[in-house]
Amino acid sequence: MQVHATAIVDDGAEIGEGTRIWHWVHICSGAVIGRECSLGQNVFVGNRVKIGNNVKVQNNVSVYDNVTLEDDVFCGPSMVFTNVYNPRSAVSRKDEYRNTVVRRGATLGANCTIVCGTTIGRFAFVGAGAVVNRDVPDYALMVGVPARHIGWMSEFGERLDLPLHGAAEVECKHTGDLYRLVNGRVSKVS
Repeated sequence: MQVHATAIVDDGAEIGEGTRIWHWVHICSGAVIGRECSLGQNVFVGNRVKIGNNVKVQNNVSVYDNVTLEDDVFCGPSMVFTNVYNPRSAVSRKDEYRNTVVRRGATLGANCTIVCGTTIGRFAFVGAGAVVNRDVPDYALMVGVPARHIGWMSEFGERLDLPLHGAAEVECKHTGDLYRLVNGRVSKVS
């Protein structure tokens, strides 16, 4: 583990081998962070946060309580998580935190916002600046405000030539992996 001198890691935080923690990061005592992660400058990680292995959290991201990031997730610069759906300064709602789960391999683009209570599917791709306010299917490409589903992405991170609905198959141009669309869901064929 590599921790920059300006970072604050509270006693009790669990951090895996090979994880790099950069300038002005604050990790709270209850956080659990896996192996080979990178937490960029000015990242905050709350007490009730679980971060898997090989997760990249870019600069200026706050990962608040009740957020789970599975293995291989990418959080782009200045993207935003929330944990209260209807916050008010004068009303304490800490008992109303909603769980947010980002599944394995998903990418959250720069400056996107993930509204609490949503699940981002495996290898989904949320475009820069998008606002996600509902669950995202595996491999889905989401853009806009509010985010809308416009296509499908491969595990390699390239757009797949598949329709949004119906039945179809396509190979990833980079890896040759086969992807199948059935009933509005995409899966990689072994």
